[in-house]
Parts: sequence; structure tokens; C-alpha cells
Amino acid sequence: MKVFHKKAEARAFSMAERAAGRKTAFVPTMGALHEGHLSLVDKARELADTVIVSIFVNPTQFGPNEDFDKYPRTLDADIAACGNRGVAAVFAPSAEEMYPRGPQTVWVDVESLTDTLCGASRPGHFRGVATVVSKLFNIVQPDVAVFGEKDYQQALVIKRMAEELDFPVEIATAPTLREPDGLAMSSRNKMLTPENRAKAVAIFQALEKAKADTAAGRRDADAIRAEIAAAIESSGGKIDYVEIVDSETLRPLDAIGNEAVAAVAAKYGDVRLIDNATLRAPREPRN
Repeated sequence: MKVFHKKAEARAFSMAERAAGRKTAFVPTMGALHEGHLSLVDKARELADTVIVSIFVNPTQFGPNEDFDKYPRTLDADIAACGNRGVAAVFAPSAEEMYPRGPQTVWVDVESLTDTLCGASRPGHFRGVATVVSKLFNIVQPDVAVFGEKDYQQALVIKRMAEELDFPVEIATAPTLREPDGLAMSSRNKMLTPENRAKAVAIFQALEKAKADTAAGRRDADAIRAEIAAAIESSGGKIDYVEIVDSETLRPLDAIGNEAVAAVAAKYGDVRLIDNATLRAPREPRN
């Protein structure tokens, strides 16, 4: 496995793979890799001949009071994990390499999908995400890129960005991988105290109940939203948002049609966790 720190090296490698007739798949990450990330690598290997992973803690997607400095950085372990999973190349640039003039020159902003959920509570976050991913797409030039469904809004933003800016890359998604008790795998889980780690499973449990209630025919989005929030708060979580939204537009819903997404962000201690679930109601019989 090759490891690159320079943009030109990563681009040259990808171009050589494509020139040799090998399809390339790309998995962008911020490192601190866990099985959730590696499941994206597994998906990428199913879709292409050559897998490239980027490891870059992107400063432009963190707000001034967020956990950029605390975000776990485990580059050596991440590189080893990629090698063990069949990754062909890792691109691990510095901030100076990615933003040689500083991150203020050009922004990519997918406005229509970023004024709700994490976009509302973290102003500028998705502008930073879309900008760095567009740069990575231009550097790596993959045939397909894989994102996790845990970051539902992010995946939708990237799909829209690639479509609107005509990136010649297919966007694929992989299901959320969970711990045995249901907690969505996240690099931030390592920052939870044991007590808060035990409490945080309430997010998954509340979403599972919402899925079951919707499948049983409940369609009142406000009532289901309130029950999710109450369950998380009773476990000690501090709600950032709980929303039930349209799966394509991310607009809040009053009533659930055939399908919606329940999205949650909550803090346990000072660690912010996100999760989501697709709610599917029984289809109404046709007349």
C-alpha cells in the first residue's frame, strides 16, 4: 500500500490506475478509523478495482467553539488498518497542502440542503465539507466515492454537489454500522465517559421505537418527534435537534407519508453525537 502526503502524488497514482483500466473508488475520512469507516472500504472494494482512502481532519468544517483540537488523530493506526483491509493508497495531506493560501479563497455551498439539521446548528459546517470534498474529488479523480448513511445529510449534500457541479463520480452509500448495543459507530465515541457511553444508547433505542411506531401506522410527526426527544433527555442527553424530515429535501414534516427520516443530534457531556433512521409507514391501499 502506498501513502501520499502531496496532492500531485495522489493525483498521479489515481490517473495511472485509470490509465491501466482499473476502476477507482474513494473513501474520504477524517481518520480515527473504526469498523464503520472500514465497512465503507469494504463497500468500495465491491464497487471498484482500486480503493483510495483520504485521512484529513478538515479545519474548515469545525466552528470556533467545536472540537477540532480534541478530534482524535491516530494516523499510524489508520494507515495500518487501511493496509489490512486491502486499500491500495492512503492520501494524508497537511492543512497547508490542502489550503496553501488558507481556507478563505473559494467555497462550495449547497444552500438548498444545509439550512436544517446540522446545517442550522453548525453554521458553515457543510460549506467546509462540500469545499474539501470537491477539492478531494479533483485531486483523486475517482470513478466512485463511498459515504456512510450515518451522516445522512452529508451524503445528500455530496450527491447534490456532484450532480450540480457535474463531477464525473458516482456517489454510493453504505449502511450505518453499530456497536452491539446499537450505538452508531463514530470516532467521537472514544471521547465519551463510560457513564455517558452507556446513556448514549438511548438515541438508538428512541429511533428504533419511532421506526416500529411508524411501521404500525402512526403518522403524526410532531408526536413521534416529541417522544424521541423525551427519551433522549430522560437518559441525560442534551438535545441539539430532533427532526422528522422529507428524505430528499430535508424539510420538516407534520405528517409522515410513505417514508421520512428521523434525524437526531444530542450531546452527552461535551460529546455531540448524530444518528438517523428511515421511517416507513404502511402503504395506504388504493381505491
